[in-house]
Amino acid sequence: MPLPAFPARPFFGWHVVAATFVLATFGWGVGFYGPPVFLYAVALRTGWPVPMVSAAVTVHFLLGAAVVANLPRLYRSFGVPFVTVMGTTHLAIGIAGWALAAEPWQLFVAALASGSGWVTMGAAAVNALIAPWFNLRRPAALGMAYNGASLGGVIFSPLWIALIAGIGFVPASLAIGGVMLAVVGVLSVLVFRHTPKSLGQAPDGAEGALPRPLTAQDESPIRRQFFRDRRFLTLAVGMMLGLFAQIGLLAHLFSLLVPVLGEGLTGFAMGGATLAAILGRSLVGWVMPASADRRLVACASYGVQVIGSLLFIVAAGDGGPWLFLGIALFGLGIGNATSLPPLIAQQEFSPPETARVVPLIVAIGQAGYAFAPAAFGLLRAGGGAGAAGPTPLFVCAAAIQVAAIGCLLAGRGVNPSCPDRR
Repeated sequence: MPLPAFPARPFFGWHVVAATFVLATFGWGVGFYGPPVFLYAVALRTGWPVPMVSAAVTVHFLLGAAVVANLPRLYRSFGVPFVTVMGTTHLAIGIAGWALAAEPWQLFVAALASGSGWVTMGAAAVNALIAPWFNLRRPAALGMAYNGASLGGVIFSPLWIALIAGIGFVPASLAIGGVMLAVVGVLSVLVFRHTPKSLGQAPDGAEGALPRPLTAQDESPIRRQFFRDRRFLTLAVGMMLGLFAQIGLLAHLFSLLVPVLGEGLTGFAMGGATLAAILGRSLVGWVMPASADRRLVACASYGVQVIGSLLFIVAAGDGGPWLFLGIALFGLGIGNATSLPPLIAQQEFSPPETARVVPLIVAIGQAGYAFAPAAFGLLRAGGGAGAAGPTPLFVCAAAIQVAAIGCLLAGRGVNPSCPDRR
C-alpha cells in the first residue's frame, strides 16, 4: 500500500524577505538615519563643535566598513543568527552611549560600538540573507527587503525627534534599543537560522532545481584578483562616490533644515525623503527588465539625485516648493544607491564571484563614505557662516554624484561575453 503524499512545504524564501525587511527597518532606522539626528542632538546638548561630532559619525561608518568586509567569514564561523543578534546588541549599546556621552572620548567609544553593530543589519547582510533563496527573482526580492531600509527612515527620523523631545535622549535610546534587540532576536531564531538546504528547498521555490555544486571552472574566477578587474573597480568606486555624496549630505541635512522648517516638520521632511526612496527602489525592482543594463539604471538614479541637490541651491534657504521638490528627487535615489550595486554585480559576475564581490564593494563603499560626514562638516564650517551658506555642500554633493555616473559608465562594455549567470 503506497504511503500517503504530504503537501510540499510552502517556499520559505518569502518569509526570509519579510524578516529581512523588518531587520533592515531597524538597521537603517537606527544605524543609518539615526546618526544625523544624533549629530544634532549631541551638538545641541553638549555645545561641542559640529566638525568634532561629525568625526564621531565618520568613526561609526568607518568601523562598520571593517566589519562588513569580514561578514561572510563571521557568518561561517559563528552562524547568521548569532552574528545578527550580537551586532544588534552592539548597536543598542552604542546608541545608548551616544545619549550618555559626557566627554568627547566617550562619544567615540559609543561610535565604535554602534558602527560595528549596524552593518550586521545593513546592505551586505540583507544581500547575504536573500541571495541563497533567490536567483531569477532576486531583484524583486532585494527591492522588497531593502524597502525596509527606507521605511526605517520614514518611521525613525520623526520618531527619534519626537522621543528625544518628549522623554529625553537616554530613555529614547534605551526604549528603541530594547525593542530592536527583542524583535531581531526572535527573527534570528525563527527565520534566519534556516537555509534552503536545511529545509530541502531550492532558490525561487523551483521544484527539483537544487543548487548546482561548484565546479573547477567556477572556483577559478573566485581566485580572480578583483582589484585588476575594471568592472569591479568602476562598480566599487562608483558606489563609494555616490554614497559619499549621499551620506555626506544626509548627515547634515537635518540640522540644515531645522532653522528653515523647525524640528517637527524637518523630521517629517526626512521621512518624506525615505518615502520617495521606497518609491524609487520599488519602481526599479518591479519595472526594470531582466536584460536591462543595470549600470545605466544606476546612472539615471544618480542623475535624479544631482537635480535634487541643485534644487536645494535654487531653494536658497526658503521652505517653499523648490526645497520640497529637491528633497523628493534626492530621496528617490537613496534606496537605489545601496540596492542596485549588488544587482549589477549579479549581472556581471558569476554566482561564486558575486558572493565575494558584494561584501567587498559594500566594504569599500562604506570605508569611503565613512569620511563624508566629517568632510562635509569641515566644508560646512568653512562656508556655513559666509554669504554662500550651505551652497558649497550642495554643489559638492552634485559634483561627486556626477563623478559616480562617469565611473559607472566607464565600466560598461568590459568583457561583454560574460553572460548573466543568475
